[in-house]
This record gives sequence, structure tokens and C-alpha cells, in this order.
Amino acid sequence: MHPAFSVIFLTVLAGLGQGLFLAMTTAEIYDFFELLPVDPAPILYIVGSALSFLLLIGGLIASFFHLGRPERAWRAAAMWRTSWLSREVIIMPAVIGLVFIYGAIHYFDWNPVFLIREGAPPVRLSLVVGVVGTVFSFGLFVCTAMIYACLKFLQEWHSPLTVLNYILLGGASGFVLATALAAYFDPALTTFYGGWAIVLTVIAFITRGASLIRNARLRPKSTPQTAIGVHHDRIVQRSMGALGGTFNTREFFHGAGARLMTSLRPIFLTAVFVVPVILTAAGIFFYSLPLLVAAVAVQVLGLLVERWYFFAEANHPQNIYYRTLG
Repeated sequence: MHPAFSVIFLTVLAGLGQGLFLAMTTAEIYDFFELLPVDPAPILYIVGSALSFLLLIGGLIASFFHLGRPERAWRAAAMWRTSWLSREVIIMPAVIGLVFIYGAIHYFDWNPVFLIREGAPPVRLSLVVGVVGTVFSFGLFVCTAMIYACLKFLQEWHSPLTVLNYILLGGASGFVLATALAAYFDPALTTFYGGWAIVLTVIAFITRGASLIRNARLRPKSTPQTAIGVHHDRIVQRSMGALGGTFNTREFFHGAGARLMTSLRPIFLTAVFVVPVILTAAGIFFYSLPLLVAAVAVQVLGLLVERWYFFAEANHPQNIYYRTLG
């Protein structure tokens, strides 16, 4: 498939924003059960929520560059019963709204008690909004991933690993960013966030590696023989029937050679997983903010490459015909 940069930036920015919001709510849940060494500083919640909000807005803006008629984008929601894209269109504004409300609660320090239970700490409004936002964030991850995972004719995407990777890559990148924020605004939580970041990144490495291994073993279900209904062992196509490029050749093929595709795998595996884990661990050990910031920068750049590879790796069956030049 042809990797559209608008969709690449949408998935990377939105995933990073969702992951950062999950990091904020995770700390609040831990704090509710008194599992943290200190109470998180309010400024961490405020800055984290604001940055998460901006990242989600940035992803939303990027998505409009992929639309031929952006003014009709709202109509996509009408097909929510059958379309994962429509569900994404509905859930994404809800997530953005919940992130905004969550940040506003902490910014204005208006956090009334929502529920009181005997022998338990009071449940405050921010915790309730955070938990609801967490559920919606996971829902948004699933909707975005299922846009691709539901396509049976694209074998590289049609797998539960696609959904897992969207969730884990977004979560891992969000916690790596939260680690850097904690090192600056609330150093006592650096180890907490860093531990989560390393664990999630390692798990994401395993699942992303599993998807690469799986895809390398796939065999095309469609062949020239099945296309024309002739079961001869050797069928040679001489031309794709067109002298120049067409919509099919532009939109359903990336145009890159096999050498580039092969070289990108170790690049994004190193940048998304190996380097961030090393830099995060070193940043925690040496109490170094620059190392933690570098981990964020390297991982985000790696994610852009990983997203490009994800889209380019999907081999549309029509390429059997349209990639043959006369």
C-alpha cells in the first residue's frame, strides 16, 4: 500500500497523546490505592494532559490532509454500525474532550469528591474522568487498528497482532514521554514511569517482532493462475495494460524497492525499541533529563519509520497485475 504521510502523522501523534494520557491516569490510579512513594505533583497532571491534548489535536488536523473533501468529514460518522473508521471518528473527539476535562480539573484545582466509601479513600472527580478516558482511549486504539486489521484481503494487516501493536506502541511511547516529563516536573516519579516505559517497550518489541515473523511467512492467496482461472504451472504476464501511472499504481503500491524495505526493519526496530530502552534505563540510573528527552526523540522518529513500513508492507492483491510493466 502507499503510505500517506497524513495517516502516518495521525497514528503516531494520536497514539503518543493517548499513551501519555494513559500514563497520567495510571499514576492517579496508583495514587488512589496508595501505591506511589509520594503524591504526584499537580503540575505533572496539568502539563501531561495539555501535551496529550495538543498531540491528539495535531493528529486530528493531520487526518484532514488525507481527505479529498474535508468539509464532508462529519458524514463519516453515519456508518458507525458497520465501519471502524466511523467509530474512530466518533470516539476520537470524545477522547479529546475527556483529556481536556481531565486537565482542566487539575489546572483549576476543582476536584470534588465523587464517591465516599467507608474504610476507603474518597473517589474524586479526576479519577472518574481519568478512568472513563482510559476506557475511551483503549476504544480509540482498537477502532484505529481495526480499520486495517479487518481487511481480510490484506494478509499482513489481518491479524490480532495489528491491534496489539497499536495499543502497545502508543502506550510505550506515551510512558517514555511521561518519564521525561516526570524527570523535569516530579523527579520522584521518574522511576515509576521509567519502569512502565521499559516494560511496555519490551513487550511491544516482542509483539512487533512476532508480526514481522508472521508476515515473512505469508504466502499470497491470489496468484496469476487464480486471477484468470488457469492452473498452468508457468504463466507470464507481459504488461499491466497501461503505459503510464494510474490511481491503482499510485495508491496501492509504495514504489520502493525490496532493498529499502529490508533496510528499514533494523532501523525502526533499533530506534523504536532498543535505543529508547537503553536511554531510559541510563536516564533513570544517572538522573539525566537529556538522556530521557533523547529517548523520546529517537522513539518518535523511529515510530514514523515504523508506520511507513507498516503501510508499505501490506501487499494489495491488485499489485499482481498493476506492478507488471510492458
